[in-house]
Amino acid sequence: MSAPVIDPNSAVYTTDEYGRPFIILREQGKKTRTHGLEAIKSHILAAKTVANIVRTSLGPRGLDKILISPDGDITVTNDGATILGQMEVEHQIAKLLVQLSKSQDDEIGDGTTGVVVLAGALLEQAEALLDRGIHPIRIADGFEQACAVAVKHLDTISDQIEYSKDNTDNLIKTAMTSLGSKIVSKEHHQFAQIAVDAVLTVADMERRDVPFDLIKVDGKVGGSLADTVLIRGVLIDKDMSHPQMPRVVHNAKLAILTCPFEPPRPKTKHKLDITSVEEFKRLQTYEKEKFQDMIQKVKDTGANLVICQWGFDDEANHLLMQNELPAVRWVGGPEIELIALATEGRIVPRFEDLSAKKLGSAGIVRELSFGTTRDKMLVIEECPNTRAVTIFVRGSNKMIVDEAKRALHDALCAVRNIVVDNRIVYGGGSADISCSVAVAKAADEIPTIEQYAMRSFSQALDAIPLALAENSGLSPIETLTEVRARQVTENNSRLGIDCNGRGHNDMKEQFVYDPLISKRQQYLLATQLVRAVLKIDDVIKAGEADE
Repeated sequence: MSAPVIDPNSAVYTTDEYGRPFIILREQGKKTRTHGLEAIKSHILAAKTVANIVRTSLGPRGLDKILISPDGDITVTNDGATILGQMEVEHQIAKLLVQLSKSQDDEIGDGTTGVVVLAGALLEQAEALLDRGIHPIRIADGFEQACAVAVKHLDTISDQIEYSKDNTDNLIKTAMTSLGSKIVSKEHHQFAQIAVDAVLTVADMERRDVPFDLIKVDGKVGGSLADTVLIRGVLIDKDMSHPQMPRVVHNAKLAILTCPFEPPRPKTKHKLDITSVEEFKRLQTYEKEKFQDMIQKVKDTGANLVICQWGFDDEANHLLMQNELPAVRWVGGPEIELIALATEGRIVPRFEDLSAKKLGSAGIVRELSFGTTRDKMLVIEECPNTRAVTIFVRGSNKMIVDEAKRALHDALCAVRNIVVDNRIVYGGGSADISCSVAVAKAADEIPTIEQYAMRSFSQALDAIPLALAENSGLSPIETLTEVRARQVTENNSRLGIDCNGRGHNDMKEQFVYDPLISKRQQYLLATQLVRAVLKIDDVIKAGEADE
């Protein structure tokens, strides 16, 4: 076999730093960007690579990923939005998939892995259609039509679930479906109950609204996941500012301050020079009088507890203790707002504005201490606004606590979605298989070339049940074919992949529920992204011109 002939006019001969020769072809050197179908295919390859990373994390048997930050911090999770959000992605289209996952997380809160897997499958199908010579715009139009059919079909196979504050079984089952794939699955009934109680406590049933700012999720290492509790009040990671202050305050009247306990200081343009002992003593006396004046103003209002956003020095702390006025310092802004909401108090920016009407109230404020460590936290309970709650997560290490918080976020969002719209579809890929069958039927009635794209959309919908079967250790093709055939012959859209090995495929009997708005949003967002990618045939860096 003869060596390839290289035209010396079309090549550059050069060496690397070790003196080894290599050749750059002139055509290769000129090629700074890709055009047309070649560009679209490179974009599809990047998107498929990202989708394949999270594909193995889908479902109750999905695997976790370890994410290592530049600082060496380790995160172990199977939450799609967290995985993609912490990945360093350079390719422009891969970044779009990261944003797709984030938009699903922001809007719905659950289904972040599924939407990326579906988008990757759609792009994979689009690549095959491009190879057959179909124009990208016709493919995108076909996907849009198929998505409309799938979303309409979801409405027909959805069920309304009944719930109330006394009957929360269906809400708990929805939360348990969301938690089934998480690290907390060992305690998932307890976590589901906590999520449902938290949402129903803060929900406005008339407006069908759940203000998440009234739910605080906090955590501390130590104890087990089973020690996680719902506190009907506010929990802050602070303790009393002086060790001799009381640990429990009954019938608390809270002065919520955003002004520091310190005397007025000169502005930055001025300075105060002290040249003698007498001047220092005068300054000391002045400061003490100011401190006593501030403390008296607080006591005159009837307050018996001070919550301060800023710190105060040892002298002020000592005077507060002597005046039997317990205080908590360095309380963050979000916590200050939550305390004000829960206790129905007003945040006071100046001591002159303090009055009895602006005080918050709580039945009991107490310190919690943990194990043999000196860690303490403050609990404010029996508040007038009973809608403010805190979920306090425990775990054996920081990794488990953080993952439990993310799992609770997904469960809270799943329950919130049912409160907003109480229609559900059944999980385990059953809704996707049913929509796939409906889209394939609709494609047979389309006379134009878009029918090919619709059939490809139908095949892409099978990607989610295929991934569920594969991650559960089942034979993907055989399992999907069997369930699909049974759905058609039995006309039962509730049949899905038996991920948990319970011996039957009816997702209604397995209580695997997905909120309808979550599944609908997955289809719409994935289709919008795929349409956008198919319309990009060139990437030009700012400042670069084509040669």
